[in-house]
Amino acid sequence: MAEILSAAFLGEAQDRNTHNIAIAKALIAQAGALSPQKLSAAHVMEIDATFRGRPYSTSTRWHYATALRWMLRWLWEHHGAPKLDQTVRKWPRPRPRNVTVHDDERAAILRAAPDHLRLWVLLCSDLAIRSGTAINIGPPHYNGQRGTLSFTTKCDEHLTLPVTAAVQELIDQCDPNDPTSYVRQLWFAYNQRKGRRGPVLRLGNLNALRRQFSELCKSLGTRRVTLHDHRRTTAVAMLEHTRDVREVQALLGHKDLHSTFWYLDHALRPIHRETLEAIKRPFLVKKEHTA
Repeated sequence: MAEILSAAFLGEAQDRNTHNIAIAKALIAQAGALSPQKLSAAHVMEIDATFRGRPYSTSTRWHYATALRWMLRWLWEHHGAPKLDQTVRKWPRPRPRNVTVHDDERAAILRAAPDHLRLWVLLCSDLAIRSGTAINIGPPHYNGQRGTLSFTTKCDEHLTLPVTAAVQELIDQCDPNDPTSYVRQLWFAYNQRKGRRGPVLRLGNLNALRRQFSELCKSLGTRRVTLHDHRRTTAVAMLEHTRDVREVQALLGHKDLHSTFWYLDHALRPIHRETLEAIKRPFLVKKEHTA
């Protein structure tokens, strides 16, 4: 079964769905040496227990369960596996998070944050970049002549965004010949000034930065907003400014509008009766012919 799942979901496929990739890897780890026909409910329960034991949000749990259910159905329909999709635990369907960051909160965070955290916040706020992508943005992504950042999103979409003056100011503090990301360069410099050892280049940096950001918000007495809330705030502001959902989609680098509407679920303008009346076309009534 490992070859089947690897070919379908782990190769250079056109649609790189992160949840499907994670589930495919979990199935391979549990039953990769077996044929699809020998897949059992025990394997499914083990995968479910693995994901349930991790500190995921309700939304993430729901997406993983949905992906597992879909993949089990796919194995049943195309490769003769037992029908096991109904054995997956059902999680409540998540609702879109609707938290946006107030201007005074953002200003307080930017004033108090050290340079590396400030740049991270600005990349997520000014440019609406995902936090996991923003930490890896560096000199290889920057075009100094155009003043733009070009990078690949989580969904393998290529995106080019102009930098704001605040972002440019912090980029200018970094070494353009060092391929290390801007956030990490500033983090190294911050630790050196404090007489600390610099961070190790590993994935754990992201969680460490998130903890720093959370502690900063706590020390300021602001709400416990997330970097994704900053991204959402910019998306909502773009909608209010342009009234064009496609502009928001382009900013966020979404493949489809469904993801964009998920962000904007709480911000879409209500439809008023007067608007519907104004756009109604008059009924065309045929005149009766008189003799």
